[in-house]
Amino acid sequence: MRLLVTRPQPDTDAQAEKLTALGHEVIAAPLLEVEFLEFSPLPLDAAQALIATSRNGLRALASSPELQATLKLPLYAVGKATADLARELGFNEIHQGSGTAEGLLPLIASECKPGAGALLHLAGERQAFDLKTALEDKKFKVEQPVVYRILLADSFAEGAREALGKGILDGVILMSPATAQTYVALVDASDLRQRVAKLTYFCLSHAVAEPLKALDDARVLIAGRPREDDLLALIGHETANC
Repeated sequence: MRLLVTRPQPDTDAQAEKLTALGHEVIAAPLLEVEFLEFSPLPLDAAQALIATSRNGLRALASSPELQATLKLPLYAVGKATADLARELGFNEIHQGSGTAEGLLPLIASECKPGAGALLHLAGERQAFDLKTALEDKKFKVEQPVVYRILLADSFAEGAREALGKGILDGVILMSPATAQTYVALVDASDLRQRVAKLTYFCLSHAVAEPLKALDDARVLIAGRPREDDLLALIGHETANC
């Protein structure tokens, strides 16, 4: 299949490599850019656990002098990819969620204690799920330093714009609600609605697929679980049935 990969770097290249190895043709067109922010010293002394709902939170931490001090804390990782990066950074006690921040909530609530210290969430400026409020509703104290922000593309990369305009793609991979929202906005801004009408959209979750309702009759396929491996399996299944 000929696929448009829309993840921010460095995840664009990593996903493109996996798809190429599976025999697909890839056009890389990041629709988001990650900007890491300076942040104040983390309140580690009073923390009972660290929470990472994105690899970007850990990437921001990796360049901080506080990394070594955080490694002693239990880490609650949103999913497999974030847990894998945590292991690379040197975390030993890692609790892995199902792939979404909302899905991580019951795991944290069942294993942590509200009176045992603050939960430290390495957060982005924009969040698809308000984990802090959800945990505070369960009487937890939550510290939530913003360590990165997501910048939205204001246009398609030239190669992507040309591929969409010429109708040479089979599908688009979308991994976050913000990416899907940006894609729809750029399709409209580029007057490409008719050109993209026959594409298949491979989405990581139902939340990612939601913005695509704005594209009338878009063919949307959703991974069984919000994991990249499941999304790649979905693409493989679709390829086999073409």
